[in-house]
Amino acid sequence: MTAGAQPAARRWRPVVLGTAIALAVVGIFLAANAHLLYVALQSQPDCVAHVKPGDSVPGQLSAAKSAC
Repeated sequence: MTAGAQPAARRWRPVVLGTAIALAVVGIFLAANAHLLYVALQSQPDCVAHVKPGDSVPGQLSAAKSAC
C-alpha cells in the first residue's frame, strides 16, 4: 500500500454522510410544505363585518364573493 492510498471505506464515508444530510434537508423541506398546504386547506377564517355585494355605502368596498 502506498502512502497516499486510503482504504475504500474511508473514501465513501464523506459521500454517504453528504447524501444523508442532503436527503434529510429535502425531507424537512417537503414535510414543511406539506404541513403548510394542509393548514391552508383546513383553515377557514372567521367572517368579518363588511358591506354586502350590491349595497352601496360611500367610501367602503364590498367583498367580491363573500362566503358568509
